[in-house]
Amino acid sequence: MSRLRPAVEQSPHPAAPRLTRSAASQARLGGPGPPKELAPGPYGKQRRKHTDSALAQDLSQMRVSGQESPLGHALDGVNMRHASRSSTQNDQPAPSLPVKEGPRARVKSSSRGGLASVARLLKLGRCKNIVVVAGAGISTASGIPDFRTPGTGLYSNLERYDLPYPEAVFNIDYFSECPQAFFSLARELYPGHHRPNYIHYFIRSLHLRGLLLRVYTQNIDGLEKMCGIPEDKLVEAHGNFTTASCHLCYTPYPAEDAKVAIMSGDVPTCSFCAGTVKPDVVFFGEDLPQKYFLHSEDFPKADLLIIMGTSLQIEPFASLVNTVRASVPRLLLNRHAVGPFLKTPLRRADHLELGDLLDSVQRMAHLLGWSAEIEELMRSQGDWVGPPTQSRAIVSRVD
Repeated sequence: MSRLRPAVEQSPHPAAPRLTRSAASQARLGGPGPPKELAPGPYGKQRRKHTDSALAQDLSQMRVSGQESPLGHALDGVNMRHASRSSTQNDQPAPSLPVKEGPRARVKSSSRGGLASVARLLKLGRCKNIVVVAGAGISTASGIPDFRTPGTGLYSNLERYDLPYPEAVFNIDYFSECPQAFFSLARELYPGHHRPNYIHYFIRSLHLRGLLLRVYTQNIDGLEKMCGIPEDKLVEAHGNFTTASCHLCYTPYPAEDAKVAIMSGDVPTCSFCAGTVKPDVVFFGEDLPQKYFLHSEDFPKADLLIIMGTSLQIEPFASLVNTVRASVPRLLLNRHAVGPFLKTPLRRADHLELGDLLDSVQRMAHLLGWSAEIEELMRSQGDWVGPPTQSRAIVSRVD
């Protein structure tokens, strides 16, 4: 049965088409074009064919060969598998893929020349409408575990609930029967337990310089907002804990009351229909927030796309990276190559920087000469973590 959720954001444009989350990504690697779900919506524009620009020419030497497969990757953008699982129409779990420990799984990092080239474009003032796409990987440095790592991931901690498959914790039908599985996870993720890290403040630095068009995040931990990224610059595609409502009738419920009940181990219930109340985190099968549809304005306008800490496995979020113009530089900062970055050869304007995400972002800040400023931002908010990070973050400026 279709469920229409109240819009999170009111838009002056006509109502956007209904769009739910899916874990399927089979068609994504076939080409750069947007999938059917991402056809131009209420904000959409007819896009013309572009020729290679000066940006693409500056990045023409960016190539990385022999990158690893992400099939065994257990981190990144799984943060909130919210919405319809097209691969589980019969409530069967998607088959898990084994972690591969061959030579390709041991790739540490790509060539760093491309990272320097993107930094050079920023310093030359070529990129003034930057879109950031972020997944769970940006929050691991804040102490939030990834989802799938055996023994330490958040899914492993839910084994006592005997889930039919790990992602069932975000399945709305399973929630109706067993809400405590999600509430156990929610107690780990509720804002206030963790603080933003260097990566979040790097994104904020883009905003402070007037370079950030928008950040699209899969995360529900609220750390982007906590570090000072304004509401109008942030699209929380998978919802958040700021509001709460009944999962059956969608009657609003005081978010603080819901938090108190959940943190106490109780189950908050709706006073109207007695259904279980949950934070407005988007589950599989639920509608994406209205603000998500800003993508059809933002991505065609972007002149640099930075993708960080995501596996690009959950649709429709994963296909957003294919909706920028072909001449626009796309920089992947990730532990593994994912999505369109698995293709060989890469698109002319594409670049990967693989390895530890925090290290990559700190080196990017170093190349831009932003290290000291980011440290000061963190110190002013009480988020500077001291010498271990300082030794890597405080470096001389490269001109």
